[in-house]
Amino acid sequence: MSPKTVGLIAHTGKPGAAELVRQLQGEFERAGIKVQMETETAALAGLQSSHNVAQLGAAADLLVVLGGDGTILNVVSGLEEIITPIFGINIGSLGFLTCLNSSAYQEAVQSIVSGKFALSERVLFDVEITSNGKAGQRTHALNDAVISRGEISRLIRLRTRINGAPLTEFNADGLVVATPTGSTAYSLSAGGPILEPQSGVFVITPICPHVLTNRSVIVGDDSVIEVEPSEPDYPIYLTLDGRHPVALEFGSTVVIRRAEKVLPLAVLPELSFFSVVRQKLKWSGSSI
Repeated sequence: MSPKTVGLIAHTGKPGAAELVRQLQGEFERAGIKVQMETETAALAGLQSSHNVAQLGAAADLLVVLGGDGTILNVVSGLEEIITPIFGINIGSLGFLTCLNSSAYQEAVQSIVSGKFALSERVLFDVEITSNGKAGQRTHALNDAVISRGEISRLIRLRTRINGAPLTEFNADGLVVATPTGSTAYSLSAGGPILEPQSGVFVITPICPHVLTNRSVIVGDDSVIEVEPSEPDYPIYLTLDGRHPVALEFGSTVVIRRAEKVLPLAVLPELSFFSVVRQKLKWSGSSI
């Protein structure tokens, strides 16, 4: 895939982001590729644009996102009907979802211009909040859906069903439901397993469970997962991909299923998923 138009989106708070935007713009234009920018990114580089993320996604063949994993998650949340392929350049810290670091921006441009990158189809969540059986707010997520307690330091009870069948009532600080892409994020920190991106499963991981036998559960990605707060007296929140939390009313249910669309995420053919995991988690093997 060699795009004719790329859209640039940067984390405007990152040091060096403005210079990197200008460098990329020059490299792409010299290669004959049209460049468009998201509004705040253009302003960072001293330019003007009226594109929001969704509009830029509709206008571009490829979105080049400058930042870390959080920046990519924010871009995915801003896309609407059209899920545009994303090529990430890391100016963040960890960068599981990015291809290259900012110092290798010329290599990134060469890969894009020559089409020497692959697209890994990443599963998205379709998340819906129902209230007393009535459908309500609905959105998508790339990494995870987290149901957790608020500021009160106490356990919460979350009744969980898989395809309508009861799984258990988790008594914990919260619950993380993650896609394979999100398995290296909060779910991993909570003790969950690492899932290969094309594994075809989801993982449900309790956060600090009261019952020690409550551990991560892996289910097929064709499953419908329902999580329902069991107690009316304490605030419980839903957070998708680290975005602003949404308060869950008693009687509401979070319904999580695989979305019809996927995110085409750029990866370099010479780097396998597990080589990225080894690099990012600093797995060097035994020193003996």
